[in-house]
Amino acid sequence: MIKVLIADDHAVVRRGLFQILEDEDDLVVAGEATTAREVLRVLRRDDVDVLVLDIAMPGGGGLEVLRQLQDLRPDLPVLVLSVHGERQYATRVLKAGAAGYLTKDSAPGELVAALRRVAEGKRYITPAVAAILADRLDEEDLSPREILSDREFQVVCLLGSGETISSIAKELSLSVKTVSTYRTRILKKLHLDTTADIIRYALEHQLVE
Repeated sequence: MIKVLIADDHAVVRRGLFQILEDEDDLVVAGEATTAREVLRVLRRDDVDVLVLDIAMPGGGGLEVLRQLQDLRPDLPVLVLSVHGERQYATRVLKAGAAGYLTKDSAPGELVAALRRVAEGKRYITPAVAAILADRLDEEDLSPREILSDREFQVVCLLGSGETISSIAKELSLSVKTVSTYRTRILKKLHLDTTADIIRYALEHQLVE
């Protein structure tokens, strides 16, 4: 019997998952949690085989739970179930230690199959996630100059040097809005979230001295 802990702050979602698993002979809901802190508390107390985890939870969120599980339960399979599309979070949660990623509009049968697979110690990768991972691998093999346009590359170097959006706009004789647009494109192309991430990227790729 595969014992599943459901972690989601929405009662309707938890009830729906319970009903799906109730029909399966080899799956049982062993507990529920509504916050990140409660997830960790339950896992310290109870023995479960798989964690179904929402990425957006009160008290730290799913990514923080995944981080802490590296110390608390590093061998526990985690299936992230999120309202967000694969491109937004899939690669990030897989790198953080999740065994699989599904969106909440997935079919019940796919959820059941995913739970069984991760419970066996394997990863569950949907075709959509596989395509994203392939794209990321292709991009990681490219140099920054191949990924970015000449102007985007220039903006990355300037941001990496500590320049602000305003100072870059002045230096390149562009509007602040235009430089902000370049920044947005850079974040999307490099799969980054903040200007601080761009600075780290520039340093890691030795784009600045």
